[in-house]
Amino acid sequence: MSSLELKIPPPVVAVCFALFMWQASKLVPPMDLPFGLRVSVAIVLVTAGLAMSIAGVVSFRRARTTINPTKPTAASALVSTGVYRFTRNPMYVGLALCLMAWATFLSNVLALLLVPLFVSYINRFQIIPEERALLQLFGGEYTAYKQLVRRWL
Repeated sequence: MSSLELKIPPPVVAVCFALFMWQASKLVPPMDLPFGLRVSVAIVLVTAGLAMSIAGVVSFRRARTTINPTKPTAASALVSTGVYRFTRNPMYVGLALCLMAWATFLSNVLALLLVPLFVSYINRFQIIPEERALLQLFGGEYTAYKQLVRRWL
């Protein structure tokens, strides 16, 4: 399974999960939630998700380090400021929030259950390999950062 490590960019994984969620929503009836409530909650979640992801990208750009998720060994700086004070993976948190927004919009429990699977996939095939690379690149500095800041939230 290590052949999947760092191979598929997380935004592509998120789009695939969104498609799975849409298909899953056809298998079970939607929850009986008012359309206005669903849309309002979905807008809040997607806005928060986009804000987190964009804040992560902006922090990387300011530090002049790579945002390419398939090449963590190309990192030139350990970013621990801005949104990275609260989460080590704001871009992935943002994607998960966007998927939660999609599940809310679909108003479907089965679709919502796919969000934890997305998180598991990203943990196993993206974050763990990234953490290995960052430990090699930044050693004790990264270890100290990991002890201060949670992986997700």
